[in-house]
Amino acid sequence: MLLDGKTILITGGTGSFGKCFTRYVMEHYNPKKVIIYSRDEFKQWMMENEFKEYADKLRFFIGDVRDQERLRRAFEGVDYVIHAAALKQVPACEYNPNEAIKTNIHGAMNIIEAALDTNVKKVVALSTDKAVNPVNLYGGTKLVSDKLFIAANAYVGNKDINFSIVRYGNVAGSRGSIIPFFRKLIADGQTELPITDLRMTRFWISLEQGVQLVIKALEEAKGGETFISKIPSFKITDLAEAMAPGMPTKEVGIREGEKLHEIMVTVEDAPYTYEYEKQNKTMTYNGLPIHEINVNGESFFGGNSTLALENLPAKLVSKIKVYDKRSELEKITKVRKGGENYVLDLQTKREFNGTLITSAGIGALPHSTALGLALMLASPMISPSPSRVKRIFSLARRRT
Repeated sequence: MLLDGKTILITGGTGSFGKCFTRYVMEHYNPKKVIIYSRDEFKQWMMENEFKEYADKLRFFIGDVRDQERLRRAFEGVDYVIHAAALKQVPACEYNPNEAIKTNIHGAMNIIEAALDTNVKKVVALSTDKAVNPVNLYGGTKLVSDKLFIAANAYVGNKDINFSIVRYGNVAGSRGSIIPFFRKLIADGQTELPITDLRMTRFWISLEQGVQLVIKALEEAKGGETFISKIPSFKITDLAEAMAPGMPTKEVGIREGEKLHEIMVTVEDAPYTYEYEKQNKTMTYNGLPIHEINVNGESFFGGNSTLALENLPAKLVSKIKVYDKRSELEKITKVRKGGENYVLDLQTKREFNGTLITSAGIGALPHSTALGLALMLASPMISPSPSRVKRIFSLARRRT
């Protein structure tokens, strides 16, 4: 398999992504070694204790991406490098621009030079939606970093190495993000949640989805690609409502360097962007291939069986009916047109009747409810947990 027998180094490896990536690799592959490269010895000590069961394959290397010589030493014998180290807090970068440049730009240059001088095979650098048409220093430094990694492929010569990028938005639950911030305020008994601007939206991705995107880049990158996850964007006010139903929000004013809405791909880059085909998922019921799923006789997710399969909690269902939709039409037209088109019609339990999933369609729902559901679930790369779906359904019931 891809990472079996390989040595992987993660810069900034003690962060949220580094921990999740390390655990994923250890659980799904058999790597030779995973090296955590970071500058904080205390965080390394904490991670070492947290990952004791992998002590035989886990190594900790204290160093800074600003130190090129240290990187060269760390890269010896490494097959794959995941560059996750960065100064990422927007306000901190705004007030400490020189430090942001040293870490995010000079650090990227050092990664490239060290990788070219050793026998590293692949380098995947983590990017951000803030690097797209940036308005703050963090986004600006990451844009330059992205350009450096793409351009690095022109300097590989005869070396067996390539550089690629993965780009996504806010990582749900990561250190310093809004979800832990809201959670702490709620736990502390605050009576309102501060929001910089009530119109603000953000792209969201789970740590696990971010890890899978990096794995995809390692598998498929030829050099120079930017892998972008097709992820949802929703209003911060909807997030606040989901976390603390009914709690008032307070608009505190947009911070320096913030956008109301981020984007993942510029208009200029769109013509050169390739969209992967959706993963083919086929459902069968009693041996019959299901092409469409309805709920209480109404279309669910536009009849898209893939999305319905991923996101409909099983415990809502009381009865199942399967019929050939074309055969039903033929009863009226008396004309046979092609093969079967089997529909799975799910009848929900009585307590859910008249709620979100029995509505005629998502478009008919109140905006915030439709956003909280459709955008969390509509992407083919998103697979929310049942508890997450339950919370959204619960939110919908209160609003309908």
